[in-house]
Amino acid sequence: MRIFIAGASGAIGRPLVKLLREAGHDVTGTTRSEESAQALRALGCEAVIVDVFDKAALEQAVTGAKPDVVMHQLTALSGGSNPESLQMNARLRREGTPNLVDAAVKAGAKRIIAQSIAWAYAPKTPPYREDDGLDLEATGARNVSVVQGVVPLENAVLGNDNIEGVVLRYGQLYGPDTWAQAPTGTSPVHVEAAAYAALLALDHGKAGIYNITDPGSEAVSDKAVAELGWSSGFRVKG
Repeated sequence: MRIFIAGASGAIGRPLVKLLREAGHDVTGTTRSEESAQALRALGCEAVIVDVFDKAALEQAVTGAKPDVVMHQLTALSGGSNPESLQMNARLRREGTPNLVDAAVKAGAKRIIAQSIAWAYAPKTPPYREDDGLDLEATGARNVSVVQGVVPLENAVLGNDNIEGVVLRYGQLYGPDTWAQAPTGTSPVHVEAAAYAALLALDHGKAGIYNITDPGSEAVSDKAVAELGWSSGFRVKG
């Protein structure tokens, strides 16, 4: 297939590009710098420097790639959890996601797969499953992440009748190029296993939401195991 990845140079994007290329797919990926673009090209990816907030430029990039599937792996968390970084990440999800969905539809893509988070559920006694509600009453920094970011992202991906929307609610990432080398948080997941879930979602499972987390997490991933054939123990070879 032909795959377009927005955010191909990120922590999940890089192992995902490798997996897609090893599986024989043609990949076009976006990034924001020439240095990152060169790194993507070295992996066999067609690299495009584009800003997701530039709707016209993004549409041109996506339609030019003629993808079967579009993937949303964009984040803006280089500043960690400081307020400015959280606001930028929420804006990216809130404003950038509809631009990407619209571009995917205009390009004729059949499916869009988007990164979300597995710790956005409304408080209750765990476990959390995909049909549990999100924390719409969140305040402070959590309101920024969940209400201003995650909710509009998921609504944009799942609410367009012209394309199949898949949302992968990733747990707290650990592993190469993340902030932690060992599991951390209530629902962790290894970054390479997270990339593997996106690979499987190309042609496995129905449209909808999937938790992607390690066994024993508060947010359980039984649905992803059953419907995507996903394994939390997957690691990229080499």
